[in-house]
Amino acid sequence: MEVNKLYIKKVNENAVIPKYMTEGSAAMDICACLDGDIVIAPGKAVLVPSGLAVMIERGFAGMLYARSGLAAKNGITLANCVGVIDSDYRGEILVALINLSDKDFTVTHGMRIAQLVITPVCVPTIIVTDALENTARGEGGFGSTGVK
Repeated sequence: MEVNKLYIKKVNENAVIPKYMTEGSAAMDICACLDGDIVIAPGKAVLVPSGLAVMIERGFAGMLYARSGLAAKNGITLANCVGVIDSDYRGEILVALINLSDKDFTVTHGMRIAQLVITPVCVPTIIVTDALENTARGEGGFGSTGVK
């Protein structure tokens, strides 16, 4: 495996190879690979195949994110918020979409349904301890720092 390469395998001959849509894009678009349309009813989630498998370099991971236009305009987002593709996974990329709108949404073959970012991953050594270093914030959470 070469550094800074993403190896992509079509597991379905009709799959669309992802690409960056602009020169400054951080993510490449993942498309649906379907034999027929999938209708997502309001409040329902489905797994949508991409027809692709990838080989990601160790020390990196693929992060699947929602496409902002689908989410803002149609209420279609990822059911798991962010999909994680580990460097040792070699199966087909499936995208878990959920319909948060009040209308049916139809996914068609070739539709751009998610975006993929390849990112470095830090794998720390886990140390179990009885005490943690104190901070000014301490255990304050869920709004403890205010809204302004």
